[in-house]
Amino acid sequence: MTEDLSPAEAYAAARIRAAEQATALAPFRELYDFELDPFQIEACRALEAGKGVLVAAPTGSGKTIVGEFAVHLALTQHRKCFYTTPIKALSNQKYTDLVRRYGPDKVGLLTGDNSINSEAPVVVMTTEVLRNMLYAGSQTLSGLAYVVMDEVHYLSDRFRGAVWEEVIIHLPESVTLVSLSATVSNAEEFGDWLDTVRGDTEVIVSEERPVPLWQHVLAGRRMYDLFEESTDHGGRGGARREVNPDLLRMARMENSRTYDPRERRRGKMVREADRERERRQRSRIWTPGRPEVIERLDSEGLLPAITFIFSRAGCEAAVQQCMYAGLRLNDEEARQEVRRIVEERTASIPGEDLHVLGYYEWLEGLERGIAAHHAGMLPTFKEVVEELFVRGLVKAVFATETLALGINMPARSVVLEKLVKWNGEQHADVTPGEYTQLTGRAGRRGIDVEGHAVVLWQRGMDPGALAGLAGTRTYPLRSSFKPSYNMAVNLVEQFGRHRSRELLETSFAQFQADKSVVGISRQVQRNEEGLAGYREGMSCHLGDFEEYARLRRELKDRETELARQGVTQRRAAAMSSLEKLKPGDVIHVPTGKFAGLALVLDPGVPGRSNGHRGYEHQDGPRPLVLTAERQVKRLATMDFPVPVEPLERMRIPKSFNPRSPQSRRDLASALRTKAGHIVPERRRKQRSEAADDREISRLRAELRAHPCHGCDEREDHARWAERYHRLRRDTRQLERRIEGRTNTIARTFDRIVALLTGLDYLRDDEVTVHGRRLARLYGELDLLASECLRARVWEDLDPAELAACVSALVYEARQADDALPPKLPSGRAKAALGEMVRIWGHLDALEDEHKINQAEGVGQREPDLGFAWAAHSWASGKGLDEVLREAEMPAGDFVRWCKQVIDVLSQIAQAAPVEGSTVPRTARKAVDALLRGVVAYSSVG
Repeated sequence: MTEDLSPAEAYAAARIRAAEQATALAPFRELYDFELDPFQIEACRALEAGKGVLVAAPTGSGKTIVGEFAVHLALTQHRKCFYTTPIKALSNQKYTDLVRRYGPDKVGLLTGDNSINSEAPVVVMTTEVLRNMLYAGSQTLSGLAYVVMDEVHYLSDRFRGAVWEEVIIHLPESVTLVSLSATVSNAEEFGDWLDTVRGDTEVIVSEERPVPLWQHVLAGRRMYDLFEESTDHGGRGGARREVNPDLLRMARMENSRTYDPRERRRGKMVREADRERERRQRSRIWTPGRPEVIERLDSEGLLPAITFIFSRAGCEAAVQQCMYAGLRLNDEEARQEVRRIVEERTASIPGEDLHVLGYYEWLEGLERGIAAHHAGMLPTFKEVVEELFVRGLVKAVFATETLALGINMPARSVVLEKLVKWNGEQHADVTPGEYTQLTGRAGRRGIDVEGHAVVLWQRGMDPGALAGLAGTRTYPLRSSFKPSYNMAVNLVEQFGRHRSRELLETSFAQFQADKSVVGISRQVQRNEEGLAGYREGMSCHLGDFEEYARLRRELKDRETELARQGVTQRRAAAMSSLEKLKPGDVIHVPTGKFAGLALVLDPGVPGRSNGHRGYEHQDGPRPLVLTAERQVKRLATMDFPVPVEPLERMRIPKSFNPRSPQSRRDLASALRTKAGHIVPERRRKQRSEAADDREISRLRAELRAHPCHGCDEREDHARWAERYHRLRRDTRQLERRIEGRTNTIARTFDRIVALLTGLDYLRDDEVTVHGRRLARLYGELDLLASECLRARVWEDLDPAELAACVSALVYEARQADDALPPKLPSGRAKAALGEMVRIWGHLDALEDEHKINQAEGVGQREPDLGFAWAAHSWASGKGLDEVLREAEMPAGDFVRWCKQVIDVLSQIAQAAPVEGSTVPRTARKAVDALLRGVVAYSSVG
């Protein structure tokens, strides 16, 4: 307090306060009813000093305060600030927050769907919108001083991450960049890159959660702490965290064998009291059901809670299970408030659509305080769930991991049912980064004293592995940047080829690749030192031992090659001999478990087996034989490393039954009588191929004539020479890796430019009319869209038919199993879709020719026709019930795909038209046809 200060200290404090009052930070701090954290103050001061900032901090720590300070600075300086987010839902949420603070006149929104007050001094937008503005040279960029990139760690996203790097690289130097990221383990590396491409950038890292997080495991009716009480539960990493021994004991007990009476004989007596204790403990280890989990959390005062279930169907099923169990988390007053808000927010939805959308079941769950949240839901429904949850009117939400992507929906507790999720290709373990992102929702700042992460006990759970997930709160940021066709023409148009190449080499992807090369280069240097030592060890006073070692290696390689050829020739001869066998041939099986005399019952030759199904497609003949020991066996080609010849012929009785022991015994006896006296002739040892090989003779002669051949220490030198050879081979592989990693982005750009030049999109530094059209088409299949316009594939289509065709450019089935032969509209639309696939095939061949690899995220994937019927039906005016039933698709997915089709149709309408084309006009009509009903009144795409 002031009265406790000396006069000198009071004077100094007054000067500091006066200095702070002269900054923009002081009035900004007064806008909040809580004290800013040190990392927030540090970042804001760096911004005010004219530096860019990278803020990496946990979910819920208040990173956006720094972004809001950039907004405050822009308004104070009468300049512009763009606030970018990765998804439209976040943009809408941030727009609402900023309008509440600064008023609708000062804040705008641009998301592709919505354009509100776009020339305002503060505009919230998706990152793609800003990228497109930069390429188009939009006048809206005039006066821009600050760009906030919220959730900048999205640049790791495999599909959309490149957009963040494009914006960072292409923003004018005068723009100050505010990058807000989740806690990543290589923030300094990312900051170094930002410093390189954007200038002076301050890196501020905070690993401390504002609300401490407790980790639990729920097994049976008991909630176990994951870590011992004496260790650090707060998630600050200050103390060593020991796993709860009770959980370790439970895991061992579950995995241990049950009591075996034979253990008595083995001297491993187990006391009856111990076994009884173990049985009681086992009875407590089970996974509680979803309603039981919510009831338990409610009784512990741990609601509201988000339960992450990595399945849409699982989320819906969880709500139903809680309702069937009679779970009610809201009182009557809360129920009435929920109904009022829901009816107000859904008033624009036509009554006939409510039943189709499952409105009444959804409303009943909300009134009880229970809801699902996933991408398959109607966007309006998701927004209502988010609003009710924040207001405390929904207390249990079952969500997929998409909820963790930045939406402001914190909870007191987060529940994870499993630690395995489907990643689009396979079921994979949740990574430490994903665990951090999911559990980061637990603990509401300013509301909760602590947050709680609860993992449900599952059979086979490893508490140590879970502790590893919970203890590793950071993950690395990896660039997913790759040049695209659209990017190439836009860059060349603005900067020319040479400058474009230089720009791409400044990407974070190339920065990371070059940085990794440093480590490889160091290894090469160490190897070079080792090679020098090995070279000294193999030096010989009689001559050049490296040359002598080369001759020895060539001789060995030649002998190995001849031996390999001999094995191949013998195998081919053996295969040929097996193909000549007939039923009744008596042979001698040379090796294997059934070596010895055998009678061929069926040659087992592919294509002519005698009714023995299942062997027609095997690799080579597989004869069925009766051995002298009365066994009927199907042999493999590996049983015949050398050719086999019939020793005798025997008649196989027609009455012979291979399943009859008596038949086998009688025929085996006849076999021994007939051929038992025959001993297969031992093959003469064949003359080695090497003995007749001229190359081997030459090499042996050169070896004997070499001066080093007579050295007494020859074999010692040879050992050093072999080490030298292996290390030199490894070093050359490392050098090739360096060559492969250097300029990788620029090389990909060169290949794309070469393909575009061949298609007349580019002519040196000139962008043709086709290239200018491509420059306005953004999307995964940008080049295919441009080629379809160029080839007039979509001419004379009506709006619904064009919508069907354009859907193939954006739609992608969620799983490969979904990609069944799709139902297609008939007539012109079907023919146009077929032509699109043909053009894609041509582009695919060109990409192969230019070594453009789709596996690396570059190139055109095959168009997916799975949404064509739904897009055509909706644009034709069919009702929601009929379209969703035919498409077998959730309403949320349907709306999202329609929004994406609308987005591409809008691009087509604005792209440079082909002369005399009617497509732009039809595209605008198609947008109007799609933008109705649920698609029109859903504000989020």
